[in-house]
Amino acid sequence: MESCNCHKTKDRSDEEYKRLINRLSRVEGQIRGIRGMVERSAYCPDILAQVAAANAALNAFGKELLAEHIRTCVAQDIRTGKDETIDELVATLYKLMK
Repeated sequence: MESCNCHKTKDRSDEEYKRLINRLSRVEGQIRGIRGMVERSAYCPDILAQVAAANAALNAFGKELLAEHIRTCVAQDIRTGKDETIDELVATLYKLMK
């Protein structure tokens, strides 16, 4: 049976890994907090304020991840002549801008 090379991975520095995990942990905590607010029947505008904060935190995570991707993976691929990475980046940006 042939192995599939269809899943890409990325080696991250310890620093990058810790930064990303910390951001995700904060978002996860915010989501748990929102769930608790719903369970306690909190006032809708209060819940919505927390939803906006969680969305902002998740967007910040995405921006950091995208910036690091461009600085490392995309730049390296372009340097080695893998121009298809540009198409992949454009497709990713289209998905992010929906």
